[in-house]
Amino acid sequence: MARKSAKATRRRAREIALQVLFQHGVGRLPVREALATVQREPLGGEWGFVEDLCTGAAKHARALDRIIEGQLEGWTLDRIASVDRIVLRMAIYELRHMGGPRGAVINEAVLLAKKYGTGDSGKFVNGVLGAIARGEPHEGGSPARRVGGRG
Repeated sequence: MARKSAKATRRRAREIALQVLFQHGVGRLPVREALATVQREPLGGEWGFVEDLCTGAAKHARALDRIIEGQLEGWTLDRIASVDRIVLRMAIYELRHMGGPRGAVINEAVLLAKKYGTGDSGKFVNGVLGAIARGEPHEGGSPARRVGGRG
């Protein structure tokens, strides 16, 4: 039961990180100010995770976007829904810089995309993250398989 509670808390932490990064990316609020707007959320020991994920994803946004762009065919980064782009940045940052478990990170990203994105967001995020998790591409490299445009 403790494991399920920890899983639910980490899921909630990712949800809060999405809110913070949305405020930062779309609302142009500095990350620290956006974090302050959600500080009242009960997350126990997960606040460090939220802060690291938010500050890291924001700081490395351009590099993360290049990784995402490497997977897009017939689609440009600026055409991706804001929520999808933020979810992808979060997941890639967590995978590459925080050592999050691949399956859990991808699954949680897909769930966030389904909950907060469009009807196609879950499939889109899953396709991009699946290709990236398989090692395609590395920055500046050409992917072996690209994810086609949505819809």
